[in-house]
Amino acid sequence: MDGEGELFYPHVAAFVEDRLVYLYCRRIGQQFVWCPEWYRHAEALSRLDSIWRAWEHLRLDPATGMSVWWRDHADPHMMALLDPDGPFAACRGSHSDYPIPPLPVQEPPAGLFFDQRQPNLRGV
Repeated sequence: MDGEGELFYPHVAAFVEDRLVYLYCRRIGQQFVWCPEWYRHAEALSRLDSIWRAWEHLRLDPATGMSVWWRDHADPHMMALLDPDGPFAACRGSHSDYPIPPLPVQEPPAGLFFDQRQPNLRGV
């Protein structure tokens, strides 16, 4: 077995192509939506990277690691990804004219947030 901390897969794409697509065999259509170019969707890329990193960590737990991975990581993220209203909802093969805009935002009031990378100067 690999040493602790060593990755089995070199990156998320290898994990998706070699393992995940075989674990989640689904009929794609109305109930489940998938995009073969999943890496072009920011939410999908982030979720799949999270699933992969959790798998890499939990695979080393011989007792309940995979059960925890399925329950806490794989199933919740994959159900969100495959949902007809999920990140692939409008994906019909063309990514140059993706019809769904990002969520609208307004800039928060000045001073509401502070840079979390800096030590808290207020001592709170």
